[in-house]
Amino acid sequence: MGNVAVFASGGGTNFQAIADALKDSPHQVVLLVCDKKKAQVRQRALDAGIPVESIVYRKGRTREEAEQELLSRMAQYSIDLIALAGFMRLLSPLLVDAYKDKILNIHPSLLPKYPGTRGIEESFYSGDDELGITIHRVDYGLDTGSIIRQGRISRIDGESLKDFESRIHALEHRLYPEVIFDILERHIH
Repeated sequence: MGNVAVFASGGGTNFQAIADALKDSPHQVVLLVCDKKKAQVRQRALDAGIPVESIVYRKGRTREEAEQELLSRMAQYSIDLIALAGFMRLLSPLLVDAYKDKILNIHPSLLPKYPGTRGIEESFYSGDDELGITIHRVDYGLDTGSIIRQGRISRIDGESLKDFESRIHALEHRLYPEVIFDILERHIH
């Protein structure tokens, strides 16, 4: 049985997709880590009976200090895998090393194109015919970790940014839980 922690900062649709997909499996989401007090994902976790731990990044405190405090609280959950799902922070080497090769991220572009927080918009306005998402391992860089899987969609002429975003999110909600399950089942190393 694999225990997954999801780190999220926003609405939590990927969190929900992961929690729902693992619900009827031997694996489970055992923890949400959130850095925003008013994020909707917190309510999703509470509704699902999943504990929430806050991580507080603030001025005058290093990322390492915030993450060291979190790591001590996470120990009780026996985490096998961390899935970043709209977590809008770059993790420090302290946390990355503590879970070496066990932290995943999902990004709304075909990396290495359009890393960073504006991946959807940059993809949409790029003019590229092929667009998509990337699921990758987290390293010290910004969206630079080894790619595990990419999902591709074709550009639709005249499509709005909102409709494009919906298609990207639907692809994320399908593929991210599949990759997480495959890693927990050791189909992907």
